[in-house]
Amino acid sequence: MIFSLFKRRDANAELVGRLHEAVANAARAPAFYRDLHVPDTVEGRFDMMVLHAFLTLRRLKALPAPAEDLAQDLIDAVFKGFDHALRELGVGDVSVPKRMKTMAGAFFGRAKAYELALGGGEPLADAVLRNVYAHAPERRADADRLAAYVREAVGRFEAAGFDDIAAARLPFPDPDAFCAAASVTPTA
Repeated sequence: MIFSLFKRRDANAELVGRLHEAVANAARAPAFYRDLHVPDTVEGRFDMMVLHAFLTLRRLKALPAPAEDLAQDLIDAVFKGFDHALRELGVGDVSVPKRMKTMAGAFFGRAKAYELALGGGEPLADAVLRNVYAHAPERRADADRLAAYVREAVGRFEAAGFDDIAAARLPFPDPDAFCAAASVTPTA
């Protein structure tokens, strides 16, 4: 009986690992950096990870149990990934906890801003411009396009069930196709 608990924990760890990998792969899509001019920096990649994790967590939190447990496990995996990345970048052991606290504040602050924007608060593109593009006015069109990507992803996630997400079949729009379609301007 006790060994079955370890098997469940191992299976859950594998599931969470696949889910985290799917979120990270979506966040790393070159189209965001190439076509939408998200800064290809540690900060830019952090912002894309936050955005994609937020979309996944938002859907999980709307689903019945055990989705909430999976959401918490995903948050834990995301922050474990951030910790690992900081250490790989050479941040010292003494500084990692302070940096993690700052990153947690940034993560949850951005998630709250995106949730408020999706709920009818400020325009989503304003939240994207502020968080992803650091208020750079020349990136307004890119922020509008990235906000459209987020809205499309939200619609797709609303149609996804727990089994889809638990199997790491995350319904993010294809960034290459989305960016190609978004760059086509209609002719009059």
